[in-house]
Amino acid sequence: MARAIVIRSNPAYERGSDQPVNTAAIEEVDEAFLGDDPVLVEVSHSSINYKDAMALTGLPGIVRKTPLIGGIDLVGTVKESADPNWKPGDQVILNGIGMSESRNGAFSELARVPGDRLVALPESMTAARAAAIGTAGYTAALCVLRLGHAGLETTQDRPVLVTGATGGVGSVATLLLAAAGHHVAALTGRPGELGGYLHELGAEQIIDRAELLDAKGALQKQRWSGVIDTVGGEVLVNALAQTVYSGTVAACGLAGSPKLPGTVMPFILRNVTLAGVDSVEAPVEARREAWALLAELPGERIDAISSTVPLSGAFQAAKDLMGHRLHGRVVVDVRA
Repeated sequence: MARAIVIRSNPAYERGSDQPVNTAAIEEVDEAFLGDDPVLVEVSHSSINYKDAMALTGLPGIVRKTPLIGGIDLVGTVKESADPNWKPGDQVILNGIGMSESRNGAFSELARVPGDRLVALPESMTAARAAAIGTAGYTAALCVLRLGHAGLETTQDRPVLVTGATGGVGSVATLLLAAAGHHVAALTGRPGELGGYLHELGAEQIIDRAELLDAKGALQKQRWSGVIDTVGGEVLVNALAQTVYSGTVAACGLAGSPKLPGTVMPFILRNVTLAGVDSVEAPVEARREAWALLAELPGERIDAISSTVPLSGAFQAAKDLMGHRLHGRVVVDVRA
């Protein structure tokens, strides 16, 4: 038996009501509940991402089947394996692949997972730090790599912009870009409260989110050499309108809105590229490249943006994240 956070459909929910779609609670589950994937992992750590927060608070749009174990980030040690690429004792990382959506996730002391998307835990990284990075950091690394492949070059006058910079993706993206020597501008809705935090991550400029909500015009002053956007909506539209000629905008989130209420002008008159970044179905080669980049981050920088809760603390952390009371990363110590 293993302790796990199990998400079940809420019989009290009716469309249009204020009841959550699903409920979540810690239960004891047997191995049969875990499924039949070839690799059995003893999970040590997971983390709280935006998707996790939505799933644990019962919001619609994430969980596609129930009952289901939550948690989209897994760090642990292989206990059994029918996959020849992995053996007992291997320390592994797994992010995305539909965990906590259509397949069981990592808020469990044991998890059965496919072997073809597993990545070996870098030797220089602890399990807790890998979980602190999690899907958010892994997504950030994919975005940074996408801009790098596009030839990103920054100056003080034309930095790279990171939107939603105090969130998980934004925090790690800021760290990675600054560590690579780029000039970084960080966008936040709370510049007075969190500006110091962003400067500590390496941001040179703090931009009030209102600037990209109030801006108008299909083409605006060219300000950004590139952009990593986690927000979507008006923020993304205005970021595109302010990106330099031939610049690239890596879009990976919709924390503000899934809409794109803009025009094609930045694309056809400034040669701007809008590059989508998906972390859920990314091939294993991309995952390895992302984690190799993340392994270069100093451990103390990861510690500075993370906190840890036990498995039972995941519920409150999810509420705090949805209530915009958290910044940085929250690690879940699954065995605590």
